[in-house]
Amino acid sequence: MTRKILVVEDETAIRDMVCLMLEQKGFSPVPAADYQQAVDMLQEPYPELILLDWMLPGGSGIQFIKQLKQNELTRQIPVIMLTARAEEEDKITGLDVGADDYITKPFSVKELTSRLNAVLRRVAPTAADDAIEIQGLKLDPVTHRVTANEQTLELGPTEFRLLHFFMSHPERVYSREQLLNNVWGTNVYVEDRTVDVHIRRLRKAISATEHHLFIQTVRGAGYRFSTRF
Repeated sequence: MTRKILVVEDETAIRDMVCLMLEQKGFSPVPAADYQQAVDMLQEPYPELILLDWMLPGGSGIQFIKQLKQNELTRQIPVIMLTARAEEEDKITGLDVGADDYITKPFSVKELTSRLNAVLRRVAPTAADDAIEIQGLKLDPVTHRVTANEQTLELGPTEFRLLHFFMSHPERVYSREQLLNNVWGTNVYVEDRTVDVHIRRLRKAISATEHHLFIQTVRGAGYRFSTRF
């Protein structure tokens, strides 16, 4: 599974430059030139992050973020705004509506790379370079691939982070609140029941090889990842 990043920018030169930079850094950029294209690109596997212009044909970046945050399936995707609107009030508006960072044009590739990595570290605090393998279930954070008994599995970005956290902390019980803090991060508000939804999706994604049995419900306490039944 590649690290997909949605690039929403109507200026061709900037869009191409950003996509090239992302490819060189090992990401998989998905370009969108207007509002509707960006909406159409919001499908599984969802992007790990969105780079978003404010002023777009067919709608605004602010409108897009509001729509993003209203959908339970996409509200956790981090957003960095790339815009020529440099006034303090504009920055406050963008951040208040749900953007994770705000970069004004013109910007350097070095700055964008640094800010992008900072946001990804903040929303995925469990990230590490070492692959993890437990009884045939293997997760590689660098390539963002998950395999079960050599069979490639497709996981959404939240399910990937959730599985990464579980496999990094086996045999420990975590409450829903602890999972929210460690997997979603403290900068995004989601309800406790959201954890249950993504647990179900994760179990389904790894069920063909019965690895879903490793994700166990501990009544009254939360969830744990364990190879002991």
